Amino acid sequence: MKLPEEFTSRMHRYFTEKGRSEEEALFLASYEEPAFHGIRWNRLKMTGSEYASYMDKLGLSVDAVPWCDGGFYTPEISLGKDPYYHAGAYYIQEPSAMLPASVLGTKPGEFVLDMCAAPGGKATRIAEDLRGEGLLVANEINAERSRALLRNLERAGAANVVILNEDPVRMVKNFKSFFDRIIIDAPCSGEGMFRRDPFAPKSWVRFGPKNCVPLQSQILECADEMLAPGGELVYSTCTFGEAENEEQIHAFLASHEGYEIIAHRDLPGVSCDEEGMMRIWPHKTRGEGHFCVHLRKAPGPDAHADSDIKTGVSGGPSAPDRRRIEKNPSSSNFTFVKSRECFTSFIKGLLTDEAGEEYEKTIKTDFVLHKDKVHMMPVSEVLFHGLKVVKMGDFPGEIKETAKGRVFVPSQALALELPKEKIRASRFLSLPRDDERLLRYLRCETIMLTDEEQGILDAGEWVIVACEELPLGFGKVSGGTIKNAYPKAWRLV
Repeated sequence: MKLPEEFTSRMHRYFTEKGRSEEEALFLASYEEPAFHGIRWNRLKMTGSEYASYMDKLGLSVDAVPWCDGGFYTPEISLGKDPYYHAGAYYIQEPSAMLPASVLGTKPGEFVLDMCAAPGGKATRIAEDLRGEGLLVANEINAERSRALLRNLERAGAANVVILNEDPVRMVKNFKSFFDRIIIDAPCSGEGMFRRDPFAPKSWVRFGPKNCVPLQSQILECADEMLAPGGELVYSTCTFGEAENEEQIHAFLASHEGYEIIAHRDLPGVSCDEEGMMRIWPHKTRGEGHFCVHLRKAPGPDAHADSDIKTGVSGGPSAPDRRRIEKNPSSSNFTFVKSRECFTSFIKGLLTDEAGEEYEKTIKTDFVLHKDKVHMMPVSEVLFHGLKVVKMGDFPGEIKETAKGRVFVPSQALALELPKEKIRASRFLSLPRDDERLLRYLRCETIMLTDEEQGILDAGEWVIVACEELPLGFGKVSGGTIKNAYPKAWRLV
């Protein structure tokens, strides 16, 4: 591979100054080796004990990525016709890129920001860790990439997610000291991607580190303002230059007192320096180049006095007021009430008795109606006023007025969020992975039912079509067929 001369000269100086000259030839030789590939199984849809069996079903050997639960090395995979992929069972991700979200250590119930979220590898992992509790705000400044982020998060079955298409500078006023954790996969010069992307070296020559460093600094400043006292921040890049990595963090720490580095020295395959900053080197580890550092912000004067933190509005209401139902001006409106009843009725018909009762509790607190669109929001919409919102919480579907009255039409996102065990057997059509009807379903075609399936499924009702245990989307039973409701924008061609 032809590498930029300025890059090779800088790396020569780096290895020489570090007293590691013997590594330079190995490092440069790594660019002639093939890139590594991987997948990450979705822990919202399976347990760790199931990884091996699913790898076997894909015809892949079990070769775990050591720094990521659910991550495995694979050959380059063609997604095309695999129902598991379309059901959100796994995410294609370069192994090194699995590190930052694993290091972040998100816990259920936390408020987390992914500042540079597209295409969604880190955001989907964070959503797995949240397990539908708390809130993930996934931001992407590029509008086109934010749409790809939306699709990947919905496919993953991620709940309690708001997607923004914003400049981080504009977000600060809404989220002062708001988030428990923030992850920054910073825009960088991409030196670690040279062997994956043949255009990366040319892009490096044109844009390079000098253009990236100021932007990275600005993003870190915004993150500091939005991170709550005692909160944690992970900063990562896929490049080697110290100006974008160690020097960037040193400058940030020098101007922001109270931060400390959390070291992760026990991660196999990850180099951790004496300060605790981490690197993945392609000549040392099976992965592309990556830098990562985990920071903790000092607690405030009273680490527990955060009643105003989660409002996101200066001088705003206290923490309990984050619940939508307490500040929804239309909660007594006739249309709102009847629409909520319509949605509740649909959910209780689709889910088991126990799961339906549990979901109904969430409807009472989180139900939001935008014209005919239903959303489920764990926080107040006030938080996002003035910002460009791509996805406002969960979008389970919409209310339609028909000749027979008000009816609820479910969304693709709702199907992918629901696990099999919460769905009534009479509303769940499970098809083997090799059943040709799955591909017909993914092509948005009507599919035929067997006599046995007709005897199980509720006639005339919405049902979830699944690949084995994994939901793919909705359809409606009509005689001996399923009328297809798979999104045409997602259709296999």
